Amino acid sequence: MRIGIVNDLSLAVEAVRRVVLSVEGLEIAWVATDGKQAVELTAKDTPDLILMDLIMPVMDGVQATAEIMKKNPCAILVVTASVAGNSAKVFEAMGHGALDAVATPVFDFSGNAKGASELVTKINSLKRLIKGKAAPVTIPKKIVWSDTPLIAIGSSTGGPKALATILSKLSKDLIAAVVIIQHVDEKFAEELAIWLGKHTPLPVSIAVQDEFPKAGKIYLAGTNDHLVLDRSGRFKYVVEPKDYPYRPSVDTFFRSIGENRIGADTAVLLTGMGRDGAEGLLELKKLGWLTYVQDEASSIVFGMPKAAIELNAATKILNPEEIATALNILYGKKEQRNSNVSSC
Repeated sequence: MRIGIVNDLSLAVEAVRRVVLSVEGLEIAWVATDGKQAVELTAKDTPDLILMDLIMPVMDGVQATAEIMKKNPCAILVVTASVAGNSAKVFEAMGHGALDAVATPVFDFSGNAKGASELVTKINSLKRLIKGKAAPVTIPKKIVWSDTPLIAIGSSTGGPKALATILSKLSKDLIAAVVIIQHVDEKFAEELAIWLGKHTPLPVSIAVQDEFPKAGKIYLAGTNDHLVLDRSGRFKYVVEPKDYPYRPSVDTFFRSIGENRIGADTAVLLTGMGRDGAEGLLELKKLGWLTYVQDEASSIVFGMPKAAIELNAATKILNPEEIATALNILYGKKEQRNSNVSSC
């Protein structure tokens, strides 16, 4: 697996370089010292994965990510020392196509790199995702009833931007609970919830263990374990499947609501690399759920939506604005819900 490193600080480059070369099967394709150079090098020699800093001269990591994903798309992991203080930039980069973010390793006086294991874990997870090796997900069959309508949304690469568009247009009188499974490390989940909350009139929070989803609220999966709804309708975080490269997994959540709820509501699959959510969406469609998939034109990466479409898992293929309109027709006002289902 060939890696491109983008960072303007020589110490940071050396720290990342050492970590990369410590992992069997990884090699460094090139090193860029600013975003503009990274865009140029990617055009000449597209690596399997780019480790992208955020704050750089000439062109920052957000703009570089956007340019690369437009011209020569490949997997991008934000690796920056400024994650905590620049969460908005992290989510902006993810909105343009970055897969995840992690802190830059820092070497101490003994030559040990703090944060090295976290970077290695991220790279290994993305390596499996890029190769498309994902074990099947199974959820024990149980059945419960909930009278709270549910909108389940799965997203990955480019997801924050699409989510912000949809949530910004949702009715403040929404009668459904919204549950979002976005591929993001737990370190950034709380910040993502805050950031999304700035784009919608509805309250956004991390889904809490044993909590019941409530109408008019938006919940975000908040750990590196998988979020599910259990037989009582409460949120649970589960470790299995351990080896699944998508954490938290959209398929795992979709399957849990399919297994554990009587009746059908609405599930949405947005932009993202890989296939996570496609099979779970198909199972929900077979159960009578309305299933919306983001269209190719508006997707940063069409992998997840395309996989769902190939499985015939989509009731409709729409852009984020159209998805928001459909959800408002269904759930904006209680009296409109039944009369407008057929039009969506």
